[in-house]
Amino acid sequence: MVGYRYLGNSGFKISEITLGNWVTHGSQVGDDAAIATVHAALDAGITTFDTADAYANGAAETVLGKALEGQRRESLEIFTKVYFPTGPGGANDTGLSRKHIMDSINGSLKRLGTDYVDLYQAHRFDYETPLEETFQAFADVVHQGKALYIGVSEWTAEQLREGHALAKQLGIQLISNQPQYSMLWRVIEGKVVPTSEELGISQIVWSPMAQGVLSGKYLPGQPVPEGSRATDEKSGANFIKRFLNDDTLEAVQRLKPIADGAGLTMPQLAIAWVLQNPNIAAALVGASRPEQLADTVKASGVTLDADTLAAIDEALGDAVFSDPENTYEVSPKERLV
Repeated sequence: MVGYRYLGNSGFKISEITLGNWVTHGSQVGDDAAIATVHAALDAGITTFDTADAYANGAAETVLGKALEGQRRESLEIFTKVYFPTGPGGANDTGLSRKHIMDSINGSLKRLGTDYVDLYQAHRFDYETPLEETFQAFADVVHQGKALYIGVSEWTAEQLREGHALAKQLGIQLISNQPQYSMLWRVIEGKVVPTSEELGISQIVWSPMAQGVLSGKYLPGQPVPEGSRATDEKSGANFIKRFLNDDTLEAVQRLKPIADGAGLTMPQLAIAWVLQNPNIAAALVGASRPEQLADTVKASGVTLDADTLAAIDEALGDAVFSDPENTYEVSPKERLV
């Protein structure tokens, strides 16, 4: 069964493998398959589910809500996010203004079929809204009982520090950040993780398999597989491009004997690797079919020894992205419309 970890400096525990539905529910797969996958996650011991209002313009939240109908609410941890454009794309249908946050939390709760979410996250930093306005709105959401905790996604070390201070002043807890992190993409290690450890903030990491590249299915010198994420613009094809070069793909193939030696599949090795970092509370995984989760959850509780970790670093070499300056390039300087 899947293990649990505390989220930030709180008493709140989440499953260290968490199911996300960014490119699947309401978009890539049909509702029946999506619901079956959620039920498979529950059967495997995953109780934490992450979504966002912008995923499939609300449809992902609706599907997740349907999939969780009839479950004991107290036994679930449901996360959603706010920032990206939703609805018809009106002037206030985006960003972290008080208006958009208040409209969005109410819409998310309705679609999810719940009275509250366990974690409400700022999906990006909003350079066009005063941070005080954003956190006052978050505080009101918490005090109204619509969210229990506050998190953010892809914030820089400085943004985390400023947000944490405001949250403390307002009597709420900022306990998490949701950045991209994998063996290939380690840009949070230089500044974000040390700052988070100091402040009592955990990471819930997305793309622990580097958009599927660390599964080993993308081969150097070969066309990308039909129907893979690399061929679907709605499925994050943009994010995967940086890894689709022969040098990186050859480095990834060097991980195969390391995984074999550890008694793991390539996906299990990738997920187990991110969970070795004590600041990581959970690895966010996606699945388009229920059977994919049976392999994934076996990464929970795995300990990789020092020799294995060193072998991974040697195999990947210069293919690793580790420049902390990359953390400053994620949030758009202007709101998207």
